[in-house]
Amino acid sequence: MVISEFTSERGGLSVEVIKKAFCATEEEFLRFVNRAYPSQPRIASVGSCCLLGAIANNELFVANLGDSRAVLGRRVSVRKKESVVAERLTTDHNVSTEEVRKEVEALHPDDSHIVVYTRGVWRIKGIIQVSRSIGDFYLKKPELSRDTALPHFVNPIPLRRAVMTAEPSIIRRKLEPEDLYLIFASDGLWEQLSDQAVVEIVSRNPRTGIAKRLVKAALQVAAKKRELRYSDIKDIERGIRRHFHDDISVVVLYLDQHKSNGSNARFKSSAVSYTNAPADIYSFNSDST
Repeated sequence: MVISEFTSERGGLSVEVIKKAFCATEEEFLRFVNRAYPSQPRIASVGSCCLLGAIANNELFVANLGDSRAVLGRRVSVRKKESVVAERLTTDHNVSTEEVRKEVEALHPDDSHIVVYTRGVWRIKGIIQVSRSIGDFYLKKPELSRDTALPHFVNPIPLRRAVMTAEPSIIRRKLEPEDLYLIFASDGLWEQLSDQAVVEIVSRNPRTGIAKRLVKAALQVAAKKRELRYSDIKDIERGIRRHFHDDISVVVLYLDQHKSNGSNARFKSSAVSYTNAPADIYSFNSDST
């Protein structure tokens, strides 16, 4: 794993290590795309959001590209009454957000069509909603944007310079006793459920199968929006289901084992922990049956 290699080289996890890992991942994929492009030009349009969470020395690092999101469930006490609140840890790099649109427009003052409202949403160059990703080199490298076989185009896109980046947003914070669990999920979950709704579902239900439970809750909301039953969603044909909801991948990580306390600390000085704590993982592909 790239990040563990860089962590070992630098003697510990840091923001710079994470940036270096993201950069190395982007560069490695670019090398692959350059090799494949002559015979498979559509490979230049392949891209992915990226979401990373790591804990070292009782400190949490979260980094992201795109609109996958990490949310922390945190215990609070108000007037002697305890509850759990959602704390969003990531920034959605999606031009549906005005702040992100302005950021993209400021980087391209000479391009009045850098962000276009089309097919009901804002899109960069009328094509893609996210502004940061791994891959999508047809929107980053002019030499990889000219083939008419690329999707979304009738004519080659007049790309003069990159309109997307692979620069992650990164946060770091000490874990506190009030920090209960982390939810990492693709945008398919957050399109249907609010941060607080997700946290409340996790708080009210058993740990086992909690990620699958969140996916089911999101599908129930998606079905209700279309006046369908939950069971109807799974009967929709492969490839058509994406019009009803996006892919949903969820990881719920409980933080019990990540709270160090003097001699009971569970981390070595340079260790990085990924899944030592109880975790629940589930993914639902909108193109699968």
